[in-house]
Amino acid sequence: MVALFCKDNATNTNNSIPAASHSPAAKMTTIKSLFVDCLPFYKWHYQLFAQRKYELMVSQTVSEDDALINRKLPKELLLRIFSFLDVITLCRCAQISKYWNVLALDGSNWQRVDLFDFQLAIEGPVVEHISKRCGGFLKSLSLRGCQSITDGALMKFSQQCRNIEELNLNNCKKITDLTCQSLGKYCVKLSRLNLSSCTEISNNSLKSLSEGCPNLEYLNISWSSQVTNDGVDALAKGCPKIKSFHSNGCHQITNEGIGPLAMNCSNLLTLNLNSCSHITDEGIQQISRNCHQLQVLCVSNCCLLTDAALFSLAKGCLDMRTLEVASCSQFTDNGFQALARSCHMLERMDLEECVLITDATLASLAMNCPRLQALSLSHCELITDEGIRHLGTSTCALEHLSVLELDNCPLITDASLEHLTGCQCLERIELYDCQLITRAGIRRLKVCKQLRIVTKREETKKKNKSNHL
Repeated sequence: MVALFCKDNATNTNNSIPAASHSPAAKMTTIKSLFVDCLPFYKWHYQLFAQRKYELMVSQTVSEDDALINRKLPKELLLRIFSFLDVITLCRCAQISKYWNVLALDGSNWQRVDLFDFQLAIEGPVVEHISKRCGGFLKSLSLRGCQSITDGALMKFSQQCRNIEELNLNNCKKITDLTCQSLGKYCVKLSRLNLSSCTEISNNSLKSLSEGCPNLEYLNISWSSQVTNDGVDALAKGCPKIKSFHSNGCHQITNEGIGPLAMNCSNLLTLNLNSCSHITDEGIQQISRNCHQLQVLCVSNCCLLTDAALFSLAKGCLDMRTLEVASCSQFTDNGFQALARSCHMLERMDLEECVLITDATLASLAMNCPRLQALSLSHCELITDEGIRHLGTSTCALEHLSVLELDNCPLITDASLEHLTGCQCLERIELYDCQLITRAGIRRLKVCKQLRIVTKREETKKKNKSNHL
């Protein structure tokens, strides 16, 4: 197999392209053999045009392809055709002839590269050869899950791919502050950076980004336990264009870090503070005073928050679409009623383990939030059939509600299911550990053909909170 990222000329002259094996073991063996010469591969699928070209190449000889296509179509049109092919198809086409090698490996075809499907096989030399081959053409690179990648490869990447705009390093556990220092030095166009689960980065990374990446709009530093308020402060001052900030599990970030973020990044649309357990009402109040465009907020497991936080959101964040407050056990009906009266655009709410709320919260949501699509009431043990009645007869239930989680709500009965029979959009409802629900009630609810009813814990997938953020 030719090392396509190391050589410019193709030597494979077979009349057809070998079919790919679909077994996991065979697939991995193939990938490893290809990576001997640093060849990055991508997921195995074809767009419609790519599939037709594949069938054509199988049925005809290479010389016939060359004679027919290369002679009749100009290079510009061929490049346009090649732009529709995925990475693995491009690599195979590059072995057809010398001319196709040039076309397939043209940098314009390698603007977006995602190597997640081959994370186990990706090592530093692969990234270095991609950088050398693509250079200034590369705008988006995902190395998500490529745990063998180190600072050395990414430092070379930063120098050679200075037009990079999106970089996903999620779960690249070996990278350190050196990577971010290099990005800050060379990649001024960087707008989206995912450093989730990169546990070795610290405040120095955020300071480097603040100094060299003024166009940054999206940053994910979730589970980076070394990051503190000082790093967030520096980032906010140097990157005022940030619209989406994720810091799940960053326990050292407190109100002192949230304040500068709110004041300097007033265009925030998405803020994920899941499990930033030291955040209090004061931090949310600073967000509400400054970030009036905020649409998505996750403060799940921020157990110090009270209704005061909800009151402030009701005053300052009227365009809220998604609110996740799971395990915020101090919230009451008063806070959610105030929120519902002001935030009429709400579409998704996670109220799991908000143990103090009652039917009054559901009545207010039903009356004021007609766009509601997904609602989790798991472990809200004070909810009764009356609350579900309000919800089931509301505009949102009739037109939008698609997901409803009622597991571990011990007071609801079959009457609740009767109230939900008119929810034509309902796709999933969770009812496990609802001891007063009977099989007869579930059968009556099954009139909704598209509805999936989850009645056993093992049937539901492990919840991935904030997954859509």
